[in-house]
Amino acid sequence: MNERKRKVASIALRLFVEKGFQQTSIQEIIDKANISKGTFYNYFSSKNDCLAEILEDIRYEASQQRVAMQIDKDPTDRDVLIEQITILMKLNKENNLQLLFENILSTNQEDLKQLVMLHRVIEMEWLSNRLVEVIGEDIREYASEATVLYFGMMHYMIFTLKVTNSPYVLHDLIETLLSFIELIIGHMKKTGSTFLNNFAIETLKTNVHRNAITKSELLDMAYQLKEQYDFNEEQQDLFDVILSELERERIRKIVVQKLLKPFLDLFKGADNTSQIQLFTNAVWNYLKMV
Repeated sequence: MNERKRKVASIALRLFVEKGFQQTSIQEIIDKANISKGTFYNYFSSKNDCLAEILEDIRYEASQQRVAMQIDKDPTDRDVLIEQITILMKLNKENNLQLLFENILSTNQEDLKQLVMLHRVIEMEWLSNRLVEVIGEDIREYASEATVLYFGMMHYMIFTLKVTNSPYVLHDLIETLLSFIELIIGHMKKTGSTFLNNFAIETLKTNVHRNAITKSELLDMAYQLKEQYDFNEEQQDLFDVILSELERERIRKIVVQKLLKPFLDLFKGADNTSQIQLFTNAVWNYLKMV
């Protein structure tokens, strides 16, 4: 997002948290942000679209920070994993996302519930894959269930600590719960027992990602950008590298992920920033799915 759009999104998020998503009108966002209705609809097609972009922007920022933290580090480094887990939790806390999610899940709007589910499942997939990287390939069949258990423990520990006004250090809490998960995974390996089989996990992922973008759709977006806009030399160079990677039979995800933020930064304040944002978000989401 460009800075003006991000400011509007920030105001909208604050209203969603304070008043509730359904109770907040587009007019209230417009009034608080001191913008015209046309400006709002230039940024977002609807209130739901506004929320979707807010969640995507937060997740994207967390993803970029986590990727940056892992560069040139040993992928099996447990301390790096703890710091990466901390990043999204801090962003969620800063933006009061848990309160917003609870508000949304109490509504009857399935498309909004889908947004929350997508946000959560992507985080589950990320942690599951990182647990495999850190602990070893031999725990892959147990990683998804271990991830569900981790988030369940974390959710109720945070809830209990909060309502009892108990002090805690987030890093220490994550480290402790991760230690518990490692013990649980050891038990699962020893007994070969799980409650969630691979079919259940894949069903969850399929239901959440059923509207995920395809590679051909992603390439169509790239070709349209290429036809519609005249990039400067620096923008064109990065775009060409990203496009060439997307056209490969096997996309080198780590290469593309490192390029997306620098590419987006080159368009700050430009007229086509929103289109570039949509493209980079689509690329990032696609790479999460493959």
